[in-house]
Amino acid sequence: MGYKHPETIEEVQAGLEGQNYFPSEGLASAIFLAINLQRPIFLEGAPGVGKTEVAKVISSWLETDLIRLQCYEGLDASHAIYEWDYSRQLLHLRTSEASGRAKEINEKLLEDELYDERFLVRRPLLQAIDHAGSTPPVLLIDELDRADDEFEAFLLELLSDYTVTIPEIGAFTATVPPIVIITSNRTRDVHDALKRRCLYHWVDHPGYIREIEILKAKAPNVGEKLIKEIAAAVEQVRDMNLYKPPGVSESIDWAMALDRIGNSDLTEDGIHATIGALLKYREDQQKVMEYGINKVIEDAYARAI
Repeated sequence: MGYKHPETIEEVQAGLEGQNYFPSEGLASAIFLAINLQRPIFLEGAPGVGKTEVAKVISSWLETDLIRLQCYEGLDASHAIYEWDYSRQLLHLRTSEASGRAKEINEKLLEDELYDERFLVRRPLLQAIDHAGSTPPVLLIDELDRADDEFEAFLLELLSDYTVTIPEIGAFTATVPPIVIITSNRTRDVHDALKRRCLYHWVDHPGYIREIEILKAKAPNVGEKLIKEIAAAVEQVRDMNLYKPPGVSESIDWAMALDRIGNSDLTEDGIHATIGALLKYREDQQKVMEYGINKVIEDAYARAI
């Protein structure tokens, strides 16, 4: 179908909702501007609020490739951009020697052959920059806060001109800049210089109505009454100052778990049996228990009417 260049924020909203992702108006606006201004978008927020999913649904909506770079401590440019396939280079060298060809050509020519593009292994950043076709890929740089300052500084330079230079081959420059989504769980502050190159959006937990829409789309077999009660209960739990408030993925898992054990309503036994799908820390589970399971259920029933 080709590259759908959105002309309005409403088009972005409708496009993502068509992929069963329900963005806030602010997020839809940020995505619209990122695509139209060809600027990276920097998404911060708690784990589980759907930051990574943004890149996936944009890729699906625009019918283009998703290229993901998962950041981690110690990640360096060579692992993110490219490396040489040493085993294939060695095989080529041995084959040339065995066939006698190595003696027929000079050493410089043989060395140049070893650094041909056929032996180049493209890692995510080079894949995104050297992407074929007129439709830009979606480049997801996930959890940048896990990477080191040195990699962040390199990324800042890369995003300025979308060019990578490989000494043995030359420069690769993106014909059309990729749609860049950078995510952070805010385990550390990312430098202001990088943020200045990006459009910024804080992704918050969904509100009650949007959570219902998400649950209906992601857990279609769960009854509407139970979905409303779950959304109301999760809304309460997130306000309890927990160590790790449940994200959208946890509320979806909880809905499917309650449905699987046969619950059509929130019940005390059902919550006790499935709370591990919602809360992943013992201290958080204890805090909810101390608050009172029956109170959570009572308030959820009242909110779900």
